[in-house]
Amino acid sequence: MTITSTILLAFSLTGALVGLCTFLAIGLFHPIVIKTEYHFGTKPWWVFLLVGVVCIIAACFVPNVFLSSMLGVTGFSCLWSIHELFEQKKRVERGWFPKNPKRTASGKKS
Repeated sequence: MTITSTILLAFSLTGALVGLCTFLAIGLFHPIVIKTEYHFGTKPWWVFLLVGVVCIIAACFVPNVFLSSMLGVTGFSCLWSIHELFEQKKRVERGWFPKNPKRTASGKKS
């Protein structure tokens, strides 16, 4: 047993660490969604789907609880990002976020 796992086991910090990493993942995905919509529109939604499904499947096969949890959090954050990507498009249409002037209405760069 490593010293890290001994400390985590002794103080039951695994849950708190998973919570902290979940918080950081959500914070990381927020600007990723905004930048993706700005530069590419909603077309890359399938990338979030693919990465999300791969992470969730991988989480089922990783024996380490912490790593499995992080893969699950990342996978479901990717899936939620699909929803947020389309919501971000609506926010841009409402004027709440800047529109990329280099993209036309069809999503192609001019």
